Amino acid sequence: MYDLLIKNVRVVRPGADDTPVADIAVQDGRIARVGPDLDGEAHEEHDGAGRLAFPGAIDAHTHVGIYVPPDQDAPTESASAVSGGCTTMLTYVRTGSLYLDRPGPVREFWPELLAASEGNYHCDYGYHVSPIQGAQVAETEWIATEAGCPNFGEVFMFYGSHGLHGGTDKQREWLMLDEGDHYDLAHFDAICREAAAIQGRHPEIADLVQVSWHCEVPELLRAYETKVQSEGRLSGLEAYSAARPPHAEALAVQIAGTLAHHAGLSNINVLHITSRAALQAAKNLRQIYPGLDVGMEVTAGHLLLDYTSPCGVWGKVNPPLRAPEDREALWDAVADGTLQWAMTDHANAPADQKVDADDPGNVWKAHAGFGGVEYLLPGLFSEGTRRGLPPGRIAELTAGAPARRFGLLGKGDVAEGYDADLALLDPDETWTIRAQDSLSTQGYTPFEGIEVTGRVKATYLRGRRVFEDGAGVTGDRAGQYLPRPYRAG
Repeated sequence: MYDLLIKNVRVVRPGADDTPVADIAVQDGRIARVGPDLDGEAHEEHDGAGRLAFPGAIDAHTHVGIYVPPDQDAPTESASAVSGGCTTMLTYVRTGSLYLDRPGPVREFWPELLAASEGNYHCDYGYHVSPIQGAQVAETEWIATEAGCPNFGEVFMFYGSHGLHGGTDKQREWLMLDEGDHYDLAHFDAICREAAAIQGRHPEIADLVQVSWHCEVPELLRAYETKVQSEGRLSGLEAYSAARPPHAEALAVQIAGTLAHHAGLSNINVLHITSRAALQAAKNLRQIYPGLDVGMEVTAGHLLLDYTSPCGVWGKVNPPLRAPEDREALWDAVADGTLQWAMTDHANAPADQKVDADDPGNVWKAHAGFGGVEYLLPGLFSEGTRRGLPPGRIAELTAGAPARRFGLLGKGDVAEGYDADLALLDPDETWTIRAQDSLSTQGYTPFEGIEVTGRVKATYLRGRRVFEDGAGVTGDRAGQYLPRPYRAG
């Protein structure tokens, strides 16, 4: 007697070339069997109607709670996640302004964050922690082993002397740094060296101990922002891209790799790569330092949008949306496997915070970041298959690769023993992205008006249907915190 039997789906597995018709049997939240015409009885039986059964998407890079308090942000943003087939969200957090708006030890910050999260997620969730204050570097072993967060980051390379939304001289105050602290290359070097030491002391998690980098050099941002604004030749998203130029991203990639190599650290992640220049820099690291495992990720936003897109300032994000030719370079790198996983960098920046009320079209006054977790799977499926990618490659980008990279070892595949996290997608249904249809509280989307072929019709979290097209989010908030490494059951 199974708990659930989903009949007549086409199973999509990461990296697989085919999508065989099968049934999926679920017991105790895990996939018990996958195969054609499964026999046996079940407490519930659902008709998959021939849809594609993807592993639930894993958005391994989000910022739940950055602009809205975590306990208020998680319910709506995780609801939007499951509406798009995303069953796990991993959020990058830190002390300082935003999030919980406090400095101090991570050991004190951590229980407050977990309390704000518990019972508020419709999907499973986890965290990456970025050491901001100098004293927090000494807490990284506790963060990796006791808190279950072995990936340290985002290391925001531009934070030390450049603001989140543009130039500022108040970064120390904004980061709530202690007297004598410096958020700079020396601090990043210390993080790498401590991470390398943790790898040596804890070989059982050494492959999961990583440092993840937001790569932009602040000195170049400061100079180019001044230059672009004073010249006044460019406007909107194109101006913002020029003010944070691709070579500032590429140079930061090289610095990150050099720091990691000389610290003896074996794993880094280059986050949200946006440009051909940054791609080449990351590929160079793999050749220069063959002992350094360089993970490379890309956002759905940078794959679906560029600075010519009609979204205007609503698309302001760090690093910026780039030129159309950079977007094409990213797709080439997706196709050849250079870029390993896709995510959204989801940050719910509500409309009244996103733009300046008196000057809403001014890109310099707009806040950086936007949401879009619900478009990760359908957006990449639509554009990716249009470009000739098989569904199995989309499953690898959105589930298989991030599960392996970040230690979600019981998720990311449609196979026996894995969590029954599933997204049933109709590959033929065409629809148009509209902010008014989103379950997020953001109130706008830079993806507005994009036509998508492929719609999530049902989402299952550990065998429970948590979303159904037409009925919306179903059931209570069943999301669980996932310390890593995580194994099903």
